[in-house]
Amino acid sequence: MGTLQDDARHQVEYVTIHGHRRAYVKVGQGPVLLLLHGLGCDHRTWEPVLETLARRYTVIAPDLLGHGLSDKPRADYSVGGYANGMRDLITVLGIDKVTVVGHSFGGGVAMQFAYQFPERTERLVLVSSGGLGPEVSPALRAITTPGFHQVMGLLTLPGVRHVGKAGLVALSRSGVRALRDYDEVAAIYDSFRDPAARTAIRHVVSAVIDWKGQIVTMADRAYLTEAMPMAVIWGADDRVIPVHHADTAAVLAPAARVEVIADAGHFPHKDDPHRFATIVHEFIRSTEPATYSRARFRRLLKNGGTAPVRPVTSLTDVTA
Repeated sequence: MGTLQDDARHQVEYVTIHGHRRAYVKVGQGPVLLLLHGLGCDHRTWEPVLETLARRYTVIAPDLLGHGLSDKPRADYSVGGYANGMRDLITVLGIDKVTVVGHSFGGGVAMQFAYQFPERTERLVLVSSGGLGPEVSPALRAITTPGFHQVMGLLTLPGVRHVGKAGLVALSRSGVRALRDYDEVAAIYDSFRDPAARTAIRHVVSAVIDWKGQIVTMADRAYLTEAMPMAVIWGADDRVIPVHHADTAAVLAPAARVEVIADAGHFPHKDDPHRFATIVHEFIRSTEPATYSRARFRRLLKNGGTAPVRPVTSLTDVTA
């Protein structure tokens, strides 16, 4: 596995916002998809589906602040802060509205983006997303423990890192289904060689996870999905965030389209890119983009916390 620049298949562009350089890839033409990667990853996680999606859509895949080729400053790494950053990015790029697609931690950012900026959000797609239940991999909880920064500094010394990364990649190629995601784990592990990246990731994790598991949840605001077309995509063999969280999404948001991809792990867009792209396209093709209505949003906020979510019975109902 080479450097980030070596692995990238698309031209990376940069824009400076609030004094911090942000990297992103922009390909294709048509309605805009904003693809948000997970914790410790970067835009390359979407490479298996970028070209397919770009045949019909303008696809923007940024490196979130603290990740990839974007700057890693001492900054706000909360989901709200990331949502603000994505609003600012699409504004600078001259884009008004997007269908936001978020994987894992990026799913939490996507939900927050849709909540904070419903007038900028046409649809919401959650992929093996955080924010739907407390359970999470022990490895993620470990990032919040004292000494993580120092221990990872030792584990990412040149000789140790090369052996460890090679071992993880080899395990991912062993054919054992439970180990399929270890190539992504290897890339995340490799990124931890940068002290600034380790510090940023710890800030990110501390904002959403404690020793009990995930802190941030959409449960108390799920009724707002009545005003937003939503799809949930999961891998049946996800070992990072359990697939039963997809069932939770179906209960919290009865109007959501829920798809579980067989023989896929925590990265279904990599394990079955054709199926993933088909699901996204069919979801977009079969739904009308949300149109923001302040009066309806006000009604949902006033009544939604006590009233049950009304199932959507027609596509024309799925508007804000």
